[in-house]
Amino acid sequence: MNLEMQRFKADFFKALAHPLRIRILELLSEGDKNVNELQSLIGSEGSAVSQQLTVLRAKNIVSGTKDGNKVVYTLKDPMIIELLAVAKQIFNNHLVDTITMLDKFNENQESSEN
Repeated sequence: MNLEMQRFKADFFKALAHPLRIRILELLSEGDKNVNELQSLIGSEGSAVSQQLTVLRAKNIVSGTKDGNKVVYTLKDPMIIELLAVAKQIFNNHLVDTITMLDKFNENQESSEN
């Protein structure tokens, strides 16, 4: 069971491991969208967006529903929104640590010059 969970997590994070897929998820966290809407908001080719949506669908991260001649995509689990928020917070924490390190480095450089 534990190995299955670890594999699920690894596969899940592999599915997220692309900047365009993350951007798609961020946009879908704001509401359901079709490929044309996503393409327009991202400023990317439709084929690139479609390819990434295929990966996300295969891993059950998003789902698509036919609406006339368009497919509207939605997040399968609203907890994705929380996951993205946590990832952003982790990034911010790393950024704060990096800025602190840089400040200390600059202080040491100034001290050694005097």
